[in-house]
Order: sequence, then C-alpha cells, then structure tokens
Amino acid sequence: MSDEEFEVRGPHDEKLEHTGGDSFSSKIAVMTAVLATAGAFFSYQAGSTQNEAAMFKNDAAIKKTEASDKWNFYQAKSNKQNLAELAIVITNINQDKYTQDIQRYGVEKVDIKKAAEKLEFESQEFNEKSEAQMHVHHRWALAMTLIQIAISLAAITLLTRKKVLMIGVYGTSLGGLIFAVLALLHI
Repeated sequence: MSDEEFEVRGPHDEKLEHTGGDSFSSKIAVMTAVLATAGAFFSYQAGSTQNEAAMFKNDAAIKKTEASDKWNFYQAKSNKQNLAELAIVITNINQDKYTQDIQRYGVEKVDIKKAAEKLEFESQEFNEKSEAQMHVHHRWALAMTLIQIAISLAAITLLTRKKVLMIGVYGTSLGGLIFAVLALLHI
C-alpha cells in the first residue's frame, strides 16, 4: 500500500470549485438566518405585550371589584341613614341621636362615593392600557407571521431555484418589518 492519499471527487464538488460556490443558495441561507432571528425577536415581543395586556386586564378586574365593595359599603351607609330617618318619623325616642346619625352617614357616604369613583376610574385606565397592549401584540404577531411566511418562501425558492419567488420573500419580509416598526411606535 502506498502512503499517498487520494480523494474521490464528485461532479458537484468540481462544479462548486469552478463556480466558486453556490452564491444563490448562500444568499438565501444568510437571509433565512436573519429572518429567523428577526422572527424570534418578534415572537418574544408578541408574547411580552400579550402578558402585559393580561396583567393590565387583571388589575382592571381587581380595581372593579374594589369599587364594587365600596359601592356596597356606600349602599349599607345609605340603608342606615334611611333607617335613622325612618326612626325619627315613626318614634319620638332619641331624635337627636338619629339626627346625628343621619348627618354622620351623609358625610361618610361622600368619602365612600369618592373612593368608589376613583377605583372605577383606575379600572377604566387599566382596561384602556390592556386594549392598547393587545393592539401592539397584534402588530407583533402579524410581523412574526409575515416573517415566518418569508422563511417558508425562501425555502421553496431554494428548492425550486425559481428566483421570481424572491419577490414574495422580499415583499413578506418588508411587510413584517413594517408591522414591527408600527408595533415599536405603538401605532
């Protein structure tokens, strides 16, 4: 046996050597990697904004429940005030006490009403923040979907070697980038 090594080369290897490689495939491979990276970022952003929207919606529900509790307390004070007013009309017993109770309940109700209205306002603010985040989430999700379509088109382009399909890759990539910019700008 000889100490010399030899290599068996196939027709594909020789063609690559003479053409300097397949630049079409290389360009698509690099573009696919860039698109996949962008898609991963868009996916993360979509999930993040969806979680923020859910948290705002949760905060809105908590504030709404607290407001409901305050309105129930307000109603209880109103009932006590009404009973004190009724006691003055029906009986002649201790009218000064009932008059003081009526005034006290009236004053307490003012503070309770303000607190309940403030909580309702905060609940509405959280709902609006949630809706705004869901809008941004939809932008990110659409951007991610378009990038995934672009990656699929790039794979089909590579397999079929039809360069005309690159128009679809560029178009859907551009669409994805536009929606990503809209999401970044909260538009």
